[in-house]
Amino acid sequence: MKTRVWGAVLIAVAIAATGCAGGQDRVTFPTASAPLPTTPSPPASTSASDATRSAPTTTAPTPTTPATETIATGLPLPWGLAFLPDGTALVTLRDQGEVLHIAEGATPVSVGRPPGVVPGGEGGLLGIAISPAFASDRTVFVYLTSRDDNRVMRMTFDGVALTPGPVIVKGIAKAGNHDGGRLAFGPDGYLYISTGDAGARDPAQEKASLSGKILRVTADGAPAPGNPFPGSPIWSLGHRNVQGMAWDKAGRMYASEFGQNTWDELNRIQPGRNYGWPIVEGIAHRPGFVDPLRQWPTADASPSGIAVGADGAIYMAALRGESLWRIPLDGNGDAGTPTRLLQGKYGRLRTVVSAPDGRLWLVTSNAFRGTLQPGDDRILALRLPVQ
Repeated sequence: MKTRVWGAVLIAVAIAATGCAGGQDRVTFPTASAPLPTTPSPPASTSASDATRSAPTTTAPTPTTPATETIATGLPLPWGLAFLPDGTALVTLRDQGEVLHIAEGATPVSVGRPPGVVPGGEGGLLGIAISPAFASDRTVFVYLTSRDDNRVMRMTFDGVALTPGPVIVKGIAKAGNHDGGRLAFGPDGYLYISTGDAGARDPAQEKASLSGKILRVTADGAPAPGNPFPGSPIWSLGHRNVQGMAWDKAGRMYASEFGQNTWDELNRIQPGRNYGWPIVEGIAHRPGFVDPLRQWPTADASPSGIAVGADGAIYMAALRGESLWRIPLDGNGDAGTPTRLLQGKYGRLRTVVSAPDGRLWLVTSNAFRGTLQPGDDRILALRLPVQ
């Protein structure tokens, strides 16, 4: 029976650890399988000019306050959100290790707790993704922090309850911060996983480590066909703590990244490219590293989730910046001048997801390092276009 609550799915990439250096697991992987069915999109550009194009520093223009609608309130530290084909959503609760089923106009319902979640610091039950073939396979994936590591688990959802399945990826380093944790299926049908550097910095540059990377795997956790490094799940490297991934209509991939003390970033992600951490932060014009499309002072952003809206712009949830940033894209996937929305209105924003009806759903995160307002934490909906 469903338990009603106010206000939980691991992708287990069966990655067996074969050695450990500095707390980072060295791993082997299962054989790749075919992607889950999805609508094909053109691959992202890999031109050197795209990869090294400099990005102007972002300044905050006059804030805009678009109208929002309330979907749910009183949620205990929600983190990830993913839509089911029927337009309802599954939402993870980081510290409770629980998954809620949320339908607009209804009370959120608990549908299960993935086993093995050990919350702490920034870790816990984090990202969630729905299989592109959910109508036939009923499969859901979650990213969670366990006693020993961060990992991805595969689960099934029958509309009433989640049933645990195998861990498809394990051995991702955990720490009190920089745990990454976002999951998303790309237009190619493969699962993308963002990992943090777990505070260790150097492993972000090491191809033998899963830390500080974006990974691309099959539904079984094997390195996806076409990955840039043979036998490896690594898609890109040199990341500090990516918590947002999204694709535009042309199939180009973008990711948001927490900087350290100077610059937060919006990057266009290309396979096999190095995004510089910990050697560079922000725009550096250094050979061998990709400069961000845009950068922000950390006080203005501290970005987490991103989404491409129905208007073709990127929307970026900002935690410390307590805003939703709108970044327009041109036909080449380059970023125009950002606009700051909802500044200070709802506090820290963790997640933004494009809904099937064209709205954006936003998840607040004020119970962690924020100031709780009446009704926090909450899920909101914003209609596009923003006026």
